[in-house]
Amino acid sequence: MFAFIVRRLAQAVLVMVTVAFVAFLLFQYVGDPVVFILGQDATAEQVTAIRAELGLDRPFFVQFWHFLVHAAQGEFGMSLRQGVKVSQLIAERFPATLELALVAALLATALGIPMGVYAALRRGSFLSQVFMTVSLLGVSLPTFLIGILLILVFSVTLGWFPSFGRGEVVQLGGWSTGLLTLKGWHHLVLPALTLAIFQLTLIMRLVRAEMLEVLRTDYIKFARARGLSDRAVHFGHALRNTLVPVLTITGLQLGGLIAFAIITETVFQWPGMGLLFIQAVSFADIPVMAAYLCLIALIFVVINLIVDLLYFVVDPRLRVDRAGH
Repeated sequence: MFAFIVRRLAQAVLVMVTVAFVAFLLFQYVGDPVVFILGQDATAEQVTAIRAELGLDRPFFVQFWHFLVHAAQGEFGMSLRQGVKVSQLIAERFPATLELALVAALLATALGIPMGVYAALRRGSFLSQVFMTVSLLGVSLPTFLIGILLILVFSVTLGWFPSFGRGEVVQLGGWSTGLLTLKGWHHLVLPALTLAIFQLTLIMRLVRAEMLEVLRTDYIKFARARGLSDRAVHFGHALRNTLVPVLTITGLQLGGLIAFAIITETVFQWPGMGLLFIQAVSFADIPVMAAYLCLIALIFVVINLIVDLLYFVVDPRLRVDRAGH
């Protein structure tokens, strides 16, 4: 177990160094930060002074090493567009994105798994066919279109929910949350539902497919032969083994929700990292783009490590295999 964790941590460090190198290349090949700071009319002396101040006159790998050291400390310099530290911008926007992604993930998991199990156990029922039809629509429709349709129906036509913004938030130290206010939840419903629909349908279809596959295995037949009830077979044996691949997809999808909340945040003007990244791309704000890339990679690496460790809890066969080696 210890060797497994060490190996995974080494792989995580290698991935992060690679991503940091890609982020560093943004500073080298996506515009010149000196031009953004001084403008087109800067003199040669001003350009030389700023390049020396920023360390841009140093050798390539020396620059990368300094970038790596600062990135490990969460420092990516100043935003070229807003003139404040990038770490401050990320700290302000990250709670909104994490809040949106977690609620969407919980919604997708809480609904997707039961719907997938029902669709597998009651294949011929009317409700099962409805679930499969809805899942097909959820997978097929793009996220921005789902968001626009939800705004049209529930904001414009019915007037039940607001169509933009985060609503009222509460400050808990340096962390802001809208989960403690009624208006915060009111504003969160539509963005969370928009972000969750694709993940919900994906989880439901995966659970259904895996459940049907597990129900055809020999050990399920033996369990029935022993006289176990359908409830014990379905939920004590079949569902437990179904959750192993589902756990992988669900865990990685949380990282995907955070990374790809860009569209949802743009549609609903949700003040999170996705909207910040879109604005950074529009203004070629390279430090913000680099910080976003590194942060998203770190989230994926951490979630992947957690999912790998959870395998040992869900699937006892993995513990047996590791012990055998």
